[in-house]
Amino acid sequence: MSRYAADPLTALQAKEQAQKLAFAPIAFQAAQSLRELGILAVLDAAGPTGLSAQQIAERSGVSEYGAKVLLDMGLSALVVTQDGDNYVLARLGHFLLHDAMTRVNMDFTADVCYRAMSHLTETIRSGRPEGLREFGDWPTIYEGLSRLPEKARKSWFDFDHFYSDKAFPELLQRIFAERPKTIVDIGGNTGKWSLQCCAHDEDVHMTIVDLPRQLALALDNAREHGFEARIHGHPMNILDDSQPLPGEADIWWMSQFLDCFSPMEILRILRRIRAAMRPDASVYILELFWDRQHFEAAAYSLNATSLYFTCLANGNSRFYHSKDMLDIVEEAGFVVAEQVDDIGLGHTLLRLRAG
Repeated sequence: MSRYAADPLTALQAKEQAQKLAFAPIAFQAAQSLRELGILAVLDAAGPTGLSAQQIAERSGVSEYGAKVLLDMGLSALVVTQDGDNYVLARLGHFLLHDAMTRVNMDFTADVCYRAMSHLTETIRSGRPEGLREFGDWPTIYEGLSRLPEKARKSWFDFDHFYSDKAFPELLQRIFAERPKTIVDIGGNTGKWSLQCCAHDEDVHMTIVDLPRQLALALDNAREHGFEARIHGHPMNILDDSQPLPGEADIWWMSQFLDCFSPMEILRILRRIRAAMRPDASVYILELFWDRQHFEAAAYSLNATSLYFTCLANGNSRFYHSKDMLDIVEEAGFVVAEQVDDIGLGHTLLRLRAG
């Protein structure tokens, strides 16, 4: 992408940024503490006049020392500003406190990724998700999702659903323009997409393909919403060639699923679907491609999240460049009938036909 074609920093700027990067984990933790201890909320309520460190300490219940050392780091991190003796909430602090995307991203980083990232170098060397040992001894995080500590599990699902949920309204209109009667939802997770489909169309039947433990949660959700007659389960490991895919379907659906696999694994999965599907069926892939984002912050976030896949998920997957995915799609025997960018918060929808 052209934005990466040249070094944008002078030597002085580069050295300054290097120091910020060196202390970035500390700045992150300070921002988390400012939010979690209620200091940002106290400043938000105070408005543009702000408050002294003593007043902030009294209103937040934090010691004056604790408040001041965090606030001074907040000044350097541009979270707060200072007017005389008073600290004032800055725009960045406002978003840390109020912006849903920022909260979801920070909680995911703090509760799921932070400790695991200390194993990143080891992970790169071994090709295995060494950071996962912070939570359990599973080969990938997917076997252990239902057994993560409550706070980490909530932050994981909040992060996953925040981005996919924003795309649902437009996706439902596009998918059901084909008037499908049967949809196979591969990697259905908690079943949110299948629930949305059943609520949208009273005739559609869904089959969720996922690991047994995760599938049990999805089917519990289907029963809770009264869709147990139309949402069916197919427990399997998609990488186990001895386990057959479910029967025929009008649509094969994968949402934020293929990013959980290496390129060769994606090729295997797509070839399996290609062999199992009817000639007239459609395959839909919903993904976040870092090169298809309009904003630098979005590409930055996706490339950072790729290191979660590296260190925690399975050691060999990522958010892909769109060309890499399209090359795999072609090699698997598909043609792209339609590509739609900018769905929801930056998703791309690929509609595939058998080539």
